[in-house]
Amino acid sequence: MKVIVQRVRSASLLVNEKPAGNIGRGLVVLAGFCKGDGHADVDYISRKILKLRIFPDDNNRMNKNVLDIQGDILIVPQFTLYGNCNSGNRPDFTEAMVPEEAQGMFVSFEMALRALFPGNLVTGEFGAQMLVNIANDGPVTVMLESHRRATK
Repeated sequence: MKVIVQRVRSASLLVNEKPAGNIGRGLVVLAGFCKGDGHADVDYISRKILKLRIFPDDNNRMNKNVLDIQGDILIVPQFTLYGNCNSGNRPDFTEAMVPEEAQGMFVSFEMALRALFPGNLVTGEFGAQMLVNIANDGPVTVMLESHRRATK
């Protein structure tokens, strides 16, 4: 599982040209799933997102997480995160999980976050045409990959 996490001042989402939600200060998370991903990946990434200290403290150091600031989260399915352009100019998506399975994983990801996160959580719609308007803050953008997690 791979996610792009962006610190934002605000964001809004249109799904199939219709308003689907908006958030204030918080995180926009683009989530992609690859073959072999499972619930352990979803659990790891969900917890990591909530603990990610990318918001400034009183000394302007990145020391606070989305829970500390009582922020919001917008999650968007993004299979193109597994597009490989190493050979040619058209992305190859053979690493991406098949859509039927990826949709279930996205639902699991949403449920895992809802179980852990008490704040405003807005979700995109798997397979739909979406327009995401983002006011990046910083900008601060971080990529997390469950397959690269540290083992202790």
